[in-house]
Amino acid sequence: MKADINLKLIAGNANMELAQAIARRMSVYRGMPVELANARVERFNDKEIFVEIFDNVRGEDVFILQSTCNPANDNLMELLIIADALKRSSASRITAVVPYFGYARQDRRTAARTPISAKLVANLMTEAGIDRVLTLDLHAGQIQGFFDIPVDNLYASPVFAMDIRHHFEDLSKVTIISPDVGGVARARELAKRLNLGLAIVDKRRSRPGEVDEMTIIGEVEGRTCIIVDDICDTAGTLCKAAGLLKDNGAEAVHAYITHGVLSGPAVERVKGSVMESLVITDSIPLSDEARDAHNIRTVSVAPMMAQAILNVANDTSVSSLFSEQTLRPIYEAFYRFD
Repeated sequence: MKADINLKLIAGNANMELAQAIARRMSVYRGMPVELANARVERFNDKEIFVEIFDNVRGEDVFILQSTCNPANDNLMELLIIADALKRSSASRITAVVPYFGYARQDRRTAARTPISAKLVANLMTEAGIDRVLTLDLHAGQIQGFFDIPVDNLYASPVFAMDIRHHFEDLSKVTIISPDVGGVARARELAKRLNLGLAIVDKRRSRPGEVDEMTIIGEVEGRTCIIVDDICDTAGTLCKAAGLLKDNGAEAVHAYITHGVLSGPAVERVKGSVMESLVITDSIPLSDEARDAHNIRTVSVAPMMAQAILNVANDTSVSSLFSEQTLRPIYEAFYRFD
């Protein structure tokens, strides 16, 4: 590792808790303090965003830590304005670390006269002066191709695999569930890591947001079912799928979701559902209501994101972090591996 890399972290307001956790983990990895840059990100009375960076960033490799979660537009504008401030202050390279990439679900035209907003956001980020993007579990992998700059897309599946090994004693009774046909590749990848079986919940919709019929493809009777997906928004479909699994004889139902958007009635739905646990990463900050929910808990991606930032800064492999074997020593502080 280069001992003298000029590296700076700067955080927006979207997820300060994760940003601070990343800085703490980087301090451990580097054996020297890594602190967030001294900066001011605030709003005028009319809600215009203003940024002032007090630390010198000339010639520095700067990483902006900012999820574009709710409020998505405000957090996106913060990211763009911070990037502009850094570009005009002669930072040598600007990397946007975006654990949750908002607008990712708008990755194609779904009807006539509709936008491809994910592409628009990619253009905005590039034009703002961002040189590289580091993100987590993009809703659609092809979004990487929307950028004309390098994009590193990390995966939560190795972290989920370690957590499942830690919390489930008898994996022979566990089946991984894809909540829809579109998520089969994601669920299959986790099932392959753990050498587990796979089942699918097939949904038929009459209109967006409304599910008419759900059927299960695969055997779930007497099994511990783990639903795997990238985003949980209102949790309606997730809770219906969990109920259907129980109705078909599942012994227990759990869910592992990368991005806990949890908007509207989501938390109440999860609390009242048959799911014994909903496990989400800290890519999006939890509301107080979600923190207090008896069946919602988080796993941190800070150790993985911190190592990825150091790998980018040192021009070493980021794809090595796709491996559970590589992540195991990084997560020793969180899990006891036998």
